[in-house]
Amino acid sequence: MHTLVDGIRYFQRQVLPAKLGLFQRLAAGQQPVALFITCSDSRINPNLITHTEPGDLFILRNAGNIIPAHGAANGGEGATIEFAVVGLGISDIIVCGHTHCGAIKGLLYPETLQQMPTVSAWLSHAQATRQVADQKYANLPPEVLVNLTVQENVLVQLENLRTHPAVAAALARDNLKLHGWVYKIETGQVFTYHPDAGQFVALTERLPAPIAPPAQLKNACSV
Repeated sequence: MHTLVDGIRYFQRQVLPAKLGLFQRLAAGQQPVALFITCSDSRINPNLITHTEPGDLFILRNAGNIIPAHGAANGGEGATIEFAVVGLGISDIIVCGHTHCGAIKGLLYPETLQQMPTVSAWLSHAQATRQVADQKYANLPPEVLVNLTVQENVLVQLENLRTHPAVAAALARDNLKLHGWVYKIETGQVFTYHPDAGQFVALTERLPAPIAPPAQLKNACSV
C-alpha cells in the first residue's frame, strides 16, 4: 500500500500540474476512440502499450478477456459494451489477449481450479475455446498450447461479442469495426488478427484490418 500512496502523491505533485488542462476537459465528458477489452492480468496496461492518455480508451477487464454471449450472464460486460457502442458512439472494439494467460491455463487445466469455484464457473463462458484447443492442438507442449489457445480465445470472444444487440446493430450499419489482438508480454509486441492470412501477424504502423465473420485461426503464428 505504501507504494500506491507514494504513487498518488507523485501523481498529484508532478503529473497532474502538467496535465491539468486535460483533466479539466475530461471533467466535461469523454470521447474515447475505442473500447479495449482485455484481461485483468497486472502485466498488461492498455494505456501504456497503446501510448494513450486518460479519456482515450474505454476499458473493460476481466479474467481471460471473456465476453459471455448475450443473455448468458448478468455481469457488467453486456452493460459496458452497450454503453460504449450506444452511449459513447465508439466505432472500434478491440479484444486483446496476452501470452502466459493464467485464465487460459485454468481453462485448459481445470484441476488447478479446485480451490477457485467462482473462477471455474466464469471460465465456462470460454468452453468453446477449450473445445477448439482440444480438437486442434491437443498434442502440443503446454506453453505452445496455452499461447495458441490465447489466440483462439480472442476469436471466440469476438464471435460472442457479435451476439450483443448493440454490436450487431452497429455492425449492420457499418458503424463499428472489431479487432483481435494478442500482447506478447516478454517482448512488448502486439499481434493483430489478419482476416486474409487467417492468423495473427505483428501489428505494424498501418491500420489493422477489421475482422469480418467468421473469424477462424488457420495457422499457428509467432506470438
